[in-house]
Amino acid sequence: MSSPYIVVERLEDWEPFYPCENLITAKDFLGLDPSPELPARVINLCRDYKYLGRGYYCSLLAEARGDRVLPTVRTINDLSKRRMYGLGLASLEKMLRRDNAKLGRLDVESYRLRAFFGTTSVEELQGIARQLFDLFPCPILQIGFKRIDRTWAIEEVKSLSIHQLEEGEQDEFAAALDQFSDNVWKRPRRRRTYAFDLAILADPREQLPPSNRKALERFVVAGRQIGINVDLIAKRDYPRLTEYDGLFIRETTAVDHHTYQFAQKAEHLNIPVIDDPNSIVRCANKVYLTELLRENEVAAPRARVLYRDDPAALDAAIEELGFPFVLKIPDGSFSRGIYKVADRAELEAASKKLFRSSVLVLAQEFMFTDFDWRIGVLGGRPLFACKYFMSKGHWQIYNHSATGSRRSGGFSTMAIEQAPAEAVKLAVKVSALIGKGFYGVDIKQTVDRFHVIEVNDNPNIDAGIEDAHLGKLLYLRVMEHLYSEMETHRYG
Repeated sequence: MSSPYIVVERLEDWEPFYPCENLITAKDFLGLDPSPELPARVINLCRDYKYLGRGYYCSLLAEARGDRVLPTVRTINDLSKRRMYGLGLASLEKMLRRDNAKLGRLDVESYRLRAFFGTTSVEELQGIARQLFDLFPCPILQIGFKRIDRTWAIEEVKSLSIHQLEEGEQDEFAAALDQFSDNVWKRPRRRRTYAFDLAILADPREQLPPSNRKALERFVVAGRQIGINVDLIAKRDYPRLTEYDGLFIRETTAVDHHTYQFAQKAEHLNIPVIDDPNSIVRCANKVYLTELLRENEVAAPRARVLYRDDPAALDAAIEELGFPFVLKIPDGSFSRGIYKVADRAELEAASKKLFRSSVLVLAQEFMFTDFDWRIGVLGGRPLFACKYFMSKGHWQIYNHSATGSRRSGGFSTMAIEQAPAEAVKLAVKVSALIGKGFYGVDIKQTVDRFHVIEVNDNPNIDAGIEDAHLGKLLYLRVMEHLYSEMETHRYG
């Protein structure tokens, strides 16, 4: 496999290092004709990346040619101003607090760290260096730490050029470059040329995954049929996300989870992701959804938000909703963290349990039906329609017993045209309030109207259930949507 292009502003900048077969000046790189071959790999080591300068244009034209370049224009722009990269630093605050003790041993008021492709010789700060590279993939990053009282904070993050490195740092850079090329770009392309590379994030050990093994296999086959090379990746493959043109998350998502970090990184890399960080945040929290539905006058069960520090809220919920009603933890999924309470004693016991993990709990009107409608909506269009029946002898679809066993009800999958038109229209409307991703809208049907129960990002597509009507066509439609999104992101 050929080496990546190493782009430098002046050839003498590379003199401290071993000769490189693909070393090229920025001037010559900008004059290259686009290659009809597979996309090239480019490491842009220009002296600076200022807007509309040589370094900026090297990354811009590389991306326009379909090459894989480091840093991308997105990263260059993010690092250009504190107000741009400061947003990304918020996710590092927890790690930095943990590392305060390590920085606290330094008898200085400020500290400068240089990281090369996400690595540093300062072992204690390797985690920070790695995460900063994941946020801002750039060959050389300089991180400035500042002590504020007894706490350390990141004051500055900026890119550096190889001509600014000292002798010892040149050795570190060379070693990091070798490791980066081997570990991140080591996989050769398939013999067949695909238009795009798509990663599907899945965990084979997950007990209730949104897609079972057979469904994942069908996604892979469907993608390759229309020109998408599909790889199944796992949590450990986070650094490899730069290899792909898109990400499809098939793990149960949560904000405080690696799935959200993957979604954030994909968005930061400016590649399509289902589902995107905003959708995960909005769908993960039932309190947010309740307020969203109320604000937009969408039919939903009556609900009240309970505050842990407001005991009177329990009495207000009883008066407004009447027993029985349902208590929900904001970020529960698959019928977990949900209790039906029939009297004051059950209410106090359940709320006490839920308040241990959340300052807010949702109290919601109890509406029993034999089934819930699930309308799948992708990119603003209905994709599938299912009836999920309640577990036998239970009021929920999933029955999680105290012994750890789990039962679920049956299902009935049908053509979109066979589902009630009002339910489908309602699902499309509510999905648009969340975003343009992939959603499963749960709807209860009563005698006189339809009520939205919740909106799920990353809804189930399991072989034998959601695909029971469309079969393999369901997977093709998902892949066609992703193909279109990747094409739009690449060519505009």
